[in-house]
Amino acid sequence: MARLINKRSGKAGLPPGTMIHLGERKSETVRITLIDYDETNYRREEVSDIEKCFGLKTTSTVTWINIDGLHDTALIEKIGEYFGLHPLVIEDIVSTGQRPKFEDHDDYLFVVFRMLTYDRKKHAVESEQVSLILGRNFVLSFQERVGDVFEQIRERIKTAKGRIRKMGCDYLAYSLLDATVDNYFGVMEKLGERIEALEQILVTEPNEKTLKEIHNLRSEMLYLRKSVWPLREVVNKLEKSESDLVSEGVEIYFRDVYDHTIQIMDTVESMRDMVSAMLDIYLSSLSNRMNAVMKVLTIIATIFMPLTFLSGIYGMNFKYMPEIEWPLAYPWSYPIGFWVLILLAIGGMLLFFRHKKWL
Repeated sequence: MARLINKRSGKAGLPPGTMIHLGERKSETVRITLIDYDETNYRREEVSDIEKCFGLKTTSTVTWINIDGLHDTALIEKIGEYFGLHPLVIEDIVSTGQRPKFEDHDDYLFVVFRMLTYDRKKHAVESEQVSLILGRNFVLSFQERVGDVFEQIRERIKTAKGRIRKMGCDYLAYSLLDATVDNYFGVMEKLGERIEALEQILVTEPNEKTLKEIHNLRSEMLYLRKSVWPLREVVNKLEKSESDLVSEGVEIYFRDVYDHTIQIMDTVESMRDMVSAMLDIYLSSLSNRMNAVMKVLTIIATIFMPLTFLSGIYGMNFKYMPEIEWPLAYPWSYPIGFWVLILLAIGGMLLFFRHKKWL
């Protein structure tokens, strides 16, 4: 539930644009990666000083600057000042937990979305905020930690595979967004495997651990919906954007990403329904088990009712107790053996229960 609530109390009372990093610190150091390319040239390096990248802003090549780590607010602010980013945009970049959104600032486009990965060890969905700045001939990407789903894009740029080296910054921004959305399908697949395994346990032998797993899955579904639902609006706005930073030839690619977000949203809704149904099945299973226990206890109590009645009559309403002077009187008292009567009562009731199919 903590992931569903943005903790922004640390900024209460501060003026707009105040640079405070909100969220978990997921990287010890800030890593800056520069990739500069065109159709014939390619350069990639990790830089220690962001000022080395500033001269590339006015070149004709495509410049992609990726920053891993958001806790160094001074560095982020320095980048924002050079590239002319609005203070509120810089504030949103360092404040993790933002809702996916799209903003058109004329000179650049600002996009926020969530990058999802599946942790096999924790059996949970991991998420980080990614902020994207699309400029005239540059793309800035800000991530919370090192490691992402963009390695294939870097490899395509390096090997000039496909059309990415022939296209501009808008196509690079599309590629980054498309890689993020495509990775959602892998996350959905892992969650689907968890749901199938849980369904098998639910049918065979549900327990308290099963209920905990169902609640965890419900939380995952809610978090996924919170990440994917607004992303659909973001991609739709990018596709229909009238900004000259997005060319007509790239709009159709954003439309393809939009279709993917619709598919993911449908999958998330289906999985939510499945998990909700699993909770109902679990509760029904517990109710059935309780009913079975109550059935056994009721049968036992019903059998002992006439036995208690007989023993009460025999033990309380006779002035003379024959077994006191006759050793065999206890099992064969007048007019019929007490234990024979007990056994007949038990046998008769069991036959009656079986005839009624209660046993």
